Amino acid sequence: MNKTYNYPWLITLLFLVVMSCKSTASLTSGEANLALSKKDVLKAHQKNTPDFKTMQAKVRVVYTEGTKSQTHTVNLRMEADKTIWINSALNLIRVMITPEKVQFYNKIDNTYFDGDFSYLSDLLGTELDYNKVQNLLLGNAIFNLDKNNYNMSVYEDAYLFQPKEQIALFELFYIVNASHFKMNSQQLQQPRESRFLQVDYLNYQIIDKQSLPEQLKIIALEGDDETIIELEIKSVSLNEEVRFPFKIPSGFDKIDLK
Repeated sequence: MNKTYNYPWLITLLFLVVMSCKSTASLTSGEANLALSKKDVLKAHQKNTPDFKTMQAKVRVVYTEGTKSQTHTVNLRMEADKTIWINSALNLIRVMITPEKVQFYNKIDNTYFDGDFSYLSDLLGTELDYNKVQNLLLGNAIFNLDKNNYNMSVYEDAYLFQPKEQIALFELFYIVNASHFKMNSQQLQQPRESRFLQVDYLNYQIIDKQSLPEQLKIIALEGDDETIIELEIKSVSLNEEVRFPFKIPSGFDKIDLK
């Protein structure tokens, strides 16, 4: 038996794959340097790409939709480029994401999903895959950011990048910090569908000489409906052995995400 749902919390869980290891300091913005060339800004941004093998953490999530708000803490494990594993309190909801598929089950209503990234791709109006989700969470550009395909301008003491030719289905904008050259914000707009997605990187942490997101705020608009997701990373560790137990319980009903 198939059940049809719209699962906004699945999008929340997909945004939880971020952080890595023990925080030693916060990355603070120094004096902005707004006189660099596009090539130098991109070089500095790419130099700060995080590099780790595995991580695990607790993530505090505040999910607000309209006037309703929920707060949860989930366990997150990750093997870079291979697996994202998320487990809620009391093992009620478990998620596993790989480059090949997205899977989760929910013991609250005895349902499960076993499929690909097509649901999220339809939602954003562009093809989505594991690497793009990972980039978004690590503070890297969701699409390849290169000097040949993007224009750069100065915007409020930061660098604004946008494609030389915006795609008809959506518009894409990157705002890069002019002092530490990490991403301040990524924004995708779908004017025809009245959809807007904005990911703001409120704070970064320096971990083993790497700069990683520490706090994120995600704003999703569809028509008059607004969803806000705030993430705070806790109890993180890097490059330790991790396991990814996952088995869909028997007797659960399959979900069609529409």
